[in-house]
Amino acid sequence: MKIVIPGGTGQVGTMLNRALSAAGHEVVVLTRRPVRAGEVGWDGTTPGAWAAEIDGSDVVVNLAGRSVSCRYTAPNLKAMMDSRVRSTEVVGEAIAGAARPPRVWLQMSTATVYAHRFDAPNDEATGVIGGQEPDVPGYWSYSVDIAKAWERALDEADTPDTRKVALRAAMVMSPDRGGVFDVLLRLVRLGLGGPVAGGRQYVSWIHEHDFVRAVEYLIARDDLSGPVNLAAPEPLPQRAFMSALRSAAHVPVGLPATRAMAEIGAFALRSDTELLLKSRRVIPGRLLDTGFAFTHPTWPEAARELLARRGEIRRRAGVGPSSDRSRAGA
Repeated sequence: MKIVIPGGTGQVGTMLNRALSAAGHEVVVLTRRPVRAGEVGWDGTTPGAWAAEIDGSDVVVNLAGRSVSCRYTAPNLKAMMDSRVRSTEVVGEAIAGAARPPRVWLQMSTATVYAHRFDAPNDEATGVIGGQEPDVPGYWSYSVDIAKAWERALDEADTPDTRKVALRAAMVMSPDRGGVFDVLLRLVRLGLGGPVAGGRQYVSWIHEHDFVRAVEYLIARDDLSGPVNLAAPEPLPQRAFMSALRSAAHVPVGLPATRAMAEIGAFALRSDTELLLKSRRVIPGRLLDTGFAFTHPTWPEAARELLARRGEIRRRAGVGPSSDRSRAGA
């Protein structure tokens, strides 16, 4: 198959490209700065010659959008909104104008669309959409607004010959440098992997292998469209999540952090506390109901597998365990 991935140079796009290319597919990445074979330039906002790559392709997986790993200032929030919505619109325009449109369009969305809650998990059928929760920072609702606008742009695209799926993805865990797992592991090895603000908030996640397998599954399943949660079936409280990661990394202690300390840490990392404090209790109802079997359904096992593979990657790169520990501050 020919698979086009707009915005495919980030962590998720890189690992998806790697896996799909290894499976024998032709992968074309649309990026603002093409430098490698298989990359084609686009700006994510205006039609252009890049649309020819979509015409005649089999699948589009749109991952474009400004990273959420930033301070949630008004300009950054606007950039998140604009980049997601406009890139979705322009991909829809390209598909609508194609003589041979792709048969399926997988559009990245986010599990952040669901409400901050502790009482019950959110699946696609019964999950509570966020934005109206009491006792949370007001700007959290803007993240939900972004998610809803993102999916609305997908819904409104006039592409009758192309099946559309919104990927409500949780954090994708891979051993690659710079990803969320890398950040969490560094915190653990610095002794900072304890509960944050009590640690009751749920963490939803998905192993990279299951993310890729779910994408392949959704490409193949012509009966699935609309929102689909891409998350492992067993989210767990942040306290237990970090404890399992510490255990996998053989780090016995993780210092706890108050909400105020989390604010300071997020500021230092140029990130935002919503990523740490919002309870994302998301389960993959539609995947499970249609028979998808997770390879890594539980976090303790997934964390051990990621640690083992990370070590292998570093050994191949000529980085020994001792230098790894010294750089991580262990």
